[in-house]
Parts: sequence; C-alpha cells; structure tokens
Amino acid sequence: MTDHVRIGVLGAARIVPAALVRPGRSATAVEVSAVAAREVGRARKFADRFGIARVHGSYEELLDDPNVDAVYIPLPNGLHGKWTLAALAAGKHVLCEKPFAANADEAAEVAAAARKSGLVVMEAFHYRYHPLALRLPEVVAELGELRHVEARLCFPLPRFKDIRYSLELAGGALMDAGCYAVNLVRMLGGEPEVRSARALVKEPGVDRAMRAELKFTEGHTGTVVTSMWSRSLLRLSAKVLGANGSMRVFNPFAPQFGHRLTVKLDGHRRVETFERRPSYEYQLDAFADAVLHGKQFPTTADDAVATMRVVDDIYRAAGLPIRQPT
Repeated sequence: MTDHVRIGVLGAARIVPAALVRPGRSATAVEVSAVAAREVGRARKFADRFGIARVHGSYEELLDDPNVDAVYIPLPNGLHGKWTLAALAAGKHVLCEKPFAANADEAAEVAAAARKSGLVVMEAFHYRYHPLALRLPEVVAELGELRHVEARLCFPLPRFKDIRYSLELAGGALMDAGCYAVNLVRMLGGEPEVRSARALVKEPGVDRAMRAELKFTEGHTGTVVTSMWSRSLLRLSAKVLGANGSMRVFNPFAPQFGHRLTVKLDGHRRVETFERRPSYEYQLDAFADAVLHGKQFPTTADDAVATMRVVDDIYRAAGLPIRQPT
C-alpha cells in the first residue's frame, strides 16, 4: 500500500464524475487510477475525458491490476453484491454505491465476506459524512422521548426506460431513492418494524413511488416516503418530533446544494447551517482514512444489511417482490 489509495472504477456510469472523479481531485490521499467497462472504447473515452491513466476492457482485468488498491462500484443495483464479492476475493477494498445489494440475504453474504477479508467495505451513503448529518443525532438527543421520525426523498425521473425502473436490475423507487430515506430514519430513530406500505407501480413489480409506515420498540412511529414519479415531484426532507420539541431538515441528502436545520425546543426556535463542501468529498476522505489508517466509519457492511432488511420488509408489505441479484 502506498501513502494514498489508488481506486479503480467498475463501469463508466453517469454518477462517477460527481461521486468520485471530481472529489478525487481535491483529496490528496486518493488517486482515481483506472477504469473498466464492458466496451473498452467507452472506458477509453471516459479515461481520456477525466485524465485516468489506465483502461481495462473488463472488470476482471481491473480487479487483477496490482496498481489498484480499491474499487468503486457504481453498477446497476443487481450487480453490486456480485462485484463486491469479486473485488474482495481479489484483495481490493470496496466503495459500493447504494443500495449495497439486491436484498438483505445478499447483503449479509457480502458482509460476512467483508469481515473475513479484513478489507474496508463502505456503502456510499455520502450524506452520512457531511457535517449536517453528523449533527443530527446530537439534536435528536435534545428532543427528549421520541414521538415520530420521518424522511422523504422524491424526485422526478420520467425516463421510464432508465435502468432504475428495471426489475431485472433490482430497480424501483424504494431501491434507488428510498434506501436513503430508510437509512436516515434508522440513523435518527433506531431499528424499525414495517407496519404497512403502499406502492404506486410503473411496471409489474416495479414501484415508481412508495410510502411506508414504521414502528419502533421504544414506542415512536416512523414514515418513509419516496418516489421517482408521482405528485410529489421534489421532496428532500426529514422530521423528528420529540417530547421537548421538533427538528426539521431541508435537504439532508445533498446539503452542498443548500440545506437548513430548524430546531424548535422548549418554546425557542433556531436555525443551523453548515459549509457547502460536497458530501462526496467528505465520504472519500473517510474512505481513505479507513483504508490507510483503519479509522471507523458509519456506513459499514453490517449497517447495510440492516437497511436492506427494512427495504425488503417494505416491499413485502406493499405486495411487491423483494429484489434479486442480476
């Protein structure tokens, strides 16, 4: 291992520039050193555009590259588990896009392999590394006994041939956007049980929108709302109600584009904001610290299993199939 982490990318996906390439330019401990695609010409074009040194014509070739320490996996949902396992078998650390796997069973398989390998496996919930997200549990602790926790992530995606609407690729609104809301509700409220869920369906088995009602052993309730196509075109928010007051968050998921934390406590109101540095940069710093220095981080493989269990339960409650690996 060098004094920095050399990361290879499996697939030239649209998210890669924002999630890895541009943050990598500002991170001294990270080098985006290689890219692979199933079509080598696409990989070469991507590498030329972003100044990436090495190109591979297959994912297997990249995993065999001795000059790659870690891989970033931005592939379709149904391929996340397969290629994380392959990367671990090749001795590579992994930064895997959310959702971590197609379902909880596959996530548990990957988590077991991660523990056995001793390698870093991080789920890329980038918002968790921003100062806003780090502040939220502190504020929740001020609210006293919890009453209700809620998270909403809705955005319009009218391109209905997009892979995010593909059942075969483990798509759906809950998988693509709702996993963020589930993860945030877990962080703020604890581990929930699913009381009910209702889906709006685009294709057979594929949700374009989902609402789930949750309950927690401590007695409080929860709600998750998500969509890629519904009346709620754009909603990015979280809410926590407690015995002493309330907390509302505008845009907890990408705070670099603007956010606001509003707290009402014992009759007083305050607003907090944080720096607009991209959440992806914080995430990449945390990944490098984990690989190079063994620093702990929140979005572990075990945490991903817990998120996927809730996702699976929501699908079951809505009468839709849980997703399967591609």
